[in-house]
Amino acid sequence: MKFAFSLKNKLKIAFLLFCIMCCTLLIRFLEDKSVEKINESFISMYNDRLVPATDLYFIAENLYHKNKIIQETLFGDGAVQPSIGIVKMNKHNRKIDSIINKYELTLLVKQEKNFLNDLKKALTVQQGVEAKIINMAGTEGRIIYESMGKNAVDETLAKLSALIKIQSKVGNDLIKGSKIFVSGTKVYSTLQVILAIVIGIMIVAIVSASNAVKIQSEKFNLN
Repeated sequence: MKFAFSLKNKLKIAFLLFCIMCCTLLIRFLEDKSVEKINESFISMYNDRLVPATDLYFIAENLYHKNKIIQETLFGDGAVQPSIGIVKMNKHNRKIDSIINKYELTLLVKQEKNFLNDLKKALTVQQGVEAKIINMAGTEGRIIYESMGKNAVDETLAKLSALIKIQSKVGNDLIKGSKIFVSGTKVYSTLQVILAIVIGIMIVAIVSASNAVKIQSEKFNLN
C-alpha cells in the first residue's frame, strides 16, 4: 500500500512537472514569435517607410528642378533653348519614373496605393502641360504656364504631400504594433519567472517531504 501510495504521488508530481515544462516551452515559443514580429516591424520601418520617404523627397526635388527649367526657358535671358529644356525635362521625368517604379516594389497599404495612383495621374498631366509650354515657349508658352502649368504643379505637389502623410501614419501604426509585441514579451518573461518560482517551491516541498519520510522511517526502525 505504501509503495502504491508513493508511486501515485510520484506520478502526480511528474505530471505536474510535465505540464509546467510544456507551459515553459509554449511561453518560449510565443516569446520568440514576438521578437520575430518586432524584428519584422523594424525591417519594414526601414525598407517600406524610411527609404521610400527619402525617395518621395527626391521626387519633390526633381519637380523643383523641372519648374526651374520652365522658368528659365520662359522668363530667362534666352540661355536655355526649348530643345535643351526638353532634354533636361526628360532627364528629370526619367528620374521620377525610376523612383515611382522603385516605390511600387515596397509594401503598400490600400490607401498608399490609391494615393500613389493619384500621384502618377497628376504627374502624367503635368508632363503633358510642361511639354506644351516648352514646345510653344514665347508668349503662348507663358499663357499656358499661367493658366494650366502652375495648377498642374500645385496638384502634383498636393498628391505628393498626401502620399508622404500616409507614409507617416502607416509608420506610426507599425510603432504601435511593435509596442504591443514588446508588452507581450514582458508578460512572457513574467510568466517564466513565476513558473521558475513554482518549480523551486515544488523542489523544496519534495525535498522536505522526502526528509520527513526518511526521519519517520528511521524512528520506525529504532522502535
